[in-house]
Parts: sequence; C-alpha cells; structure tokens
Amino acid sequence: MISRREFSRLVAFGGSVLLPRELSAWPAPMAQTPRHPDERFWTSVREQFLMPPNLSVMNAANLCPSPAPVLEAMYRSTKDMDADPSFDNRQKMSTGKENARRLLAEFLRVTPEEIVITRNTSEANNIVSSGLDLKPGDEVVIFADNHPSNNAAWLQKSKRFGYAVTVIAQPNPHPGADYFVDAAKKAMTSRTRVLAFTHQTSTAGDVLPASELCKVARERGVLTLVDGASALGFIDVDLSAMQPDFYSGSSHKWPCGPKEVGVLFVNARAQTIHPSIISAYPGAIGVSRTLEAMGQRDEPAIIGFAESLTFQTKIGRKVIEERSRSLSQALIAGLRRIDGVQLWTHPDPARSGAVVTFRPGNLDVPKLSAAFYRNDRIGCATRTGSDRPGIRFSPHIYNTMAEIDRAVVATAKYMKQGV
Repeated sequence: MISRREFSRLVAFGGSVLLPRELSAWPAPMAQTPRHPDERFWTSVREQFLMPPNLSVMNAANLCPSPAPVLEAMYRSTKDMDADPSFDNRQKMSTGKENARRLLAEFLRVTPEEIVITRNTSEANNIVSSGLDLKPGDEVVIFADNHPSNNAAWLQKSKRFGYAVTVIAQPNPHPGADYFVDAAKKAMTSRTRVLAFTHQTSTAGDVLPASELCKVARERGVLTLVDGASALGFIDVDLSAMQPDFYSGSSHKWPCGPKEVGVLFVNARAQTIHPSIISAYPGAIGVSRTLEAMGQRDEPAIIGFAESLTFQTKIGRKVIEERSRSLSQALIAGLRRIDGVQLWTHPDPARSGAVVTFRPGNLDVPKLSAAFYRNDRIGCATRTGSDRPGIRFSPHIYNTMAEIDRAVVATAKYMKQGV
C-alpha cells in the first residue's frame, strides 16, 4: 500500500499512469451517514481526499479534489485499458460509459435517453448555442452574471447568425426571486427563442429561481438553457421538477469528479438540436446517438464521474447541500463581524448558495490571496477589476468548520495588520 504523498505525486502525472502497487483498502471506507451528521462524520468524509490536514482549499466553484474511490476507479480502468487496448477488452469501457449515463439520469431525475456526456459545461453550453437553428430576427435573452464563457459564446455567434442578444442586469446584492422572474418576463418578446441563465452564479453565489424561470419561458414557447456548473453536486437538482430544455454541468467542480467530463441534459421536447461535432463512437441511446459522437473519449474518466455520483449519493444529496450551505453561512457570519469587509454575497440562505465573495477593504487582493496560501495554507479564488473585486471562498464537503474559523481569523488578521 502506498502513502498519501506517493499516491498524490503519482496521480499528478496524469490519468494514464500505472501505479506500482494496487490501491488496497486505503483510505478506510467512509462511514454511513448518521441521521444528524456531526463534525466527526465530516472529518471522515475529509479523510477520503488526498489534501493534507493543514491545507484548506475553498474553491469548489473552480475545481474540486476527487476522493479516493474516484481516483481508484479511474486508476483501475486506465490500467485495464492500457494493459489490453483491444476492441474486445475495451467493450467494458462502453458499458462503463452507459452506466455513467444511467447514474447521471438518476442523479438528475430524468431518463438516460436525455443525457449527453460532454467534456465540461462549456462544451455542453456550446452544443446548445451552436446546435439551435437561430437566424436573423430571432432573439436570445441572457443574464449578466452568466459565466463569461457562456455569454461570450452567445454574443459571438449572434454576429455570425444574425440573431439579437438581450442582457438582463443582475443587481447586487441578490434582489430576490421576484426580480429575476419579472425581469425575464419584461425581456422576452415574440422574437425570443432562448433564455439562458446560471443556476448558482460564480460571481456572488446568487441562486436564481430556476423552476420559476423555466416555467415563464415554457409558457411563452421559449427554450431554456440552465448553466449548472456551480449547482450540480451542491444543490439537490431535480430536473423533473425544474423542467428546463437544457441543463449543463461539469464533473470537476462540485461533484468532485475527474477533469474533462461533463453533462448536458436535453429535454425530450428539445431534441431537434443539430450536432456541432460529427465523429465516431456515439452514445448508445436517445439523444446521445446524435450529439455524443465526439471520437475517442477518456472512458476511465467517465467511469470516475460515475463513481463520484455514487460517492455523493452515499453521503446523501440533501445532506451535502445542507452541509455546504451551513459552511457558507458560518463564513458569512464571521466575515460580517470584521470591520472593513464588504460582502458581495447576500446573507439570506434563500438567496445565496455556497459561494461567498467579499471585498477586503483596501487590501491588495492578489497579495492577500498569496498570503492566505503561503502563511495560512488557505486556497481561494480572486476577483480583480471593477466588478465586485475581492476574494471568493466556495467551501464544500471536504472542508470543516475549523477551516471556516481559520479563514475568518486569517481575514481579520490581515484586515488589521495588512499584507
């Protein structure tokens, strides 16, 4: 059995590395989720991840670590395929991909025929923006706080295809669910074909009323694309209730899965979308037969994605959402007590999720981030420029309340003494 340090170093070389020994029973299997999970339970969850105890990374909105069961699934599948890359042996990889599709469908409460396995949220969103038959005279309505890559795609393609783009402003702090619904109603016209919005924003952690927005659009015959990159794996997403036309997400963020794997849900009523990539090896059923022919894929990573869904399901999806929200609420409460800190995230848990951004007074943001990591072993994200500049923390299930306290204490220290 290899040590944590050896395992981390070897895995860092890439998914195709062959580790020198089998991954035996390290770490110990995670305990069953108790009725009322306490810090002891969450410590056992943390122990499934490779991060050393003194390192606190709160950047789930960008990249999450994968737990040991996911890494082991990837390793075993990669070793199996590289040991025998024949078509005969690789058939099990196709079976693994279809199993991942089934688990994704269960996770989102839809059917496997509506699931496309992509490489990330950006690819999923672009499949939609490139595949819809939009033309001059049509209109797409987007929200200002959508991920920049999503909005940039709509705007750039509008120049090519001639449709119009309307951008809905998003006031800060979160103005309440009614604002978003009313703003969407006012923005949509008889020309509107698509409404695209983010489930939880990566800017300030605003949670939008997704079901209500989808309902308003559906009543007007408008398609909806919901970017779930910062929601899938955190919010207990139920697409059977939300009823979007398209929903996208990534494995490498809140699901704590492998990199370069994602998902696109395509509602059965919206499956006239055209493929933008035409190649070999499509999915076996439903819309994946036309939208998932992308050539050779990293099936071990897809199998790892399936394992990450199993890992989260074992903990409990509602339990995960409650935990991430409680960590964020504790962080917000602590930051609000520090003189000079300006929160961009709304403190009301009905309006915010698990992304917390704030301006640390007049402190230099990149220097503060570097000090957090160098001196306090805290990893975060930065926001520079004029749009809500500052620090972004996005805690998840591998973080502890002690780490939240550490982040608050460190912030107070630098606000008092500088960096």
